[in-house]
Amino acid sequence: MTHSIVRNRKARVLVVDDDQDLAAFLVDVLNASGHDASACHAATSAMASIEETTPDLVVTDVHMEGTDGIALIEWVRGFDPRVAIIAITAFGSIETAVRAVRAGAYDYLTKPFEPQAFRLGVDRALETTELRSELRRLRDALGERFGIAGLVGRSRALAEISALVQRVADSSATVLVTGPSGSGKELIARALHTESKRRNARFVAVNCAAIPDTLLESELFGYKKGAFTDAKGDRTGLFQEAHRGTLFLDEIGDLPMALQAKILRVLQEREVRPLGAARGEAIDVRVVAATHHDLRKAVQEGRFREDLFYRLAVIEVGVPALRDRPEDVLPLAEHFLKRFTARASAKIRGFSGAAVKRMESYHWPGNVRELENAVERAVALAREELVTPDDLPPSLASPEPGDFLTFAAEREMTLDELTMAYLRRVLERTGNNKKRTARILGVDRRTVQRWLGERPDADDDT
Repeated sequence: MTHSIVRNRKARVLVVDDDQDLAAFLVDVLNASGHDASACHAATSAMASIEETTPDLVVTDVHMEGTDGIALIEWVRGFDPRVAIIAITAFGSIETAVRAVRAGAYDYLTKPFEPQAFRLGVDRALETTELRSELRRLRDALGERFGIAGLVGRSRALAEISALVQRVADSSATVLVTGPSGSGKELIARALHTESKRRNARFVAVNCAAIPDTLLESELFGYKKGAFTDAKGDRTGLFQEAHRGTLFLDEIGDLPMALQAKILRVLQEREVRPLGAARGEAIDVRVVAATHHDLRKAVQEGRFREDLFYRLAVIEVGVPALRDRPEDVLPLAEHFLKRFTARASAKIRGFSGAAVKRMESYHWPGNVRELENAVERAVALAREELVTPDDLPPSLASPEPGDFLTFAAEREMTLDELTMAYLRRVLERTGNNKKRTARILGVDRRTVQRWLGERPDADDDT
């Protein structure tokens, strides 16, 4: 009697052996045990099969013509470490068996072996794989329960952002979140709210670029009956709705100058005056703003008020583009997969190794938003238990952008042009954080400011 855990699905097993009779026998044993088994007779054909189907377990002979089993084991571990591997070796080849385990095999069997010993080895390997998957699920659940709400990933950049969110969550200081579109700036704002003492009050979000200028003022500040022709009654503004909570001003860089002055006054005086009101109303609101624009550049060009910028950027959080934190791609994809499969009641348990490889090698110009849309599409199209590359958007198969230095040489860029281009790339990666940019480039912050044509400011810590 074996002690394997109860499995609620058939395991996919691939047998790889150039002895076709033995391979066929092992496939029969596995299928009789309730698994879905198939065979390949060479490592190269096995690699192609694994890329297409991503089995739960690979059983491979070590000694084969052409590419041997050790090389196949190493390839499988690199392709998808979630796949369990059992190596088969000749009698007395303990040294070879040790090499197979070091290469990444879970266990080994020595020829000849009894079918019962084979079934027991398979059960143990699958049980271990299942337990590891359950451990990952528990860790994810603990992360969602005790970690920073909504922030999913394991990159160093995200860890730094999470630590900063925890440090400043209970502060009333305004926060400016910068980074490219779709990188998750609103998630940072929501995390600041959820982790703060204001969590039981409202989180109110407004996209400043999505509301016409003529309506934005009344939306933000509210109005009294008769303030203008269509004001048939009093209306509460968003600042008032967020009282004792958090107001998130997304795309703050698109505010018209006249409205910038009024928001500055609200932040300074901590009161808001609805249109048509005789006096202001005191408010207690934590303001978090976000933009994909370089507001310092906008200040220099006269498109954004300098005093409002410094009032907003008391604490600045730079969110890097997703392509600059590839460690976050798979955790985010699995997070979205869990959400969309639950919504669609779909029986999809994960991504194939080939799909993971495709996602992790893509440059994600649309950032987290594009990844979310790609996973939603995959859930709608997938017909198997695993998402395959065919379920992902065709754009993910497009080649990466050309090498940066090759592009620079083809354009015959000068060293000054190359320096500025690289500087802009690093600034984008750090969410316009000049302090971190300077550290990456190996220069001081004032040098970065001079390259950008800005006046060095000793008090500028960003």
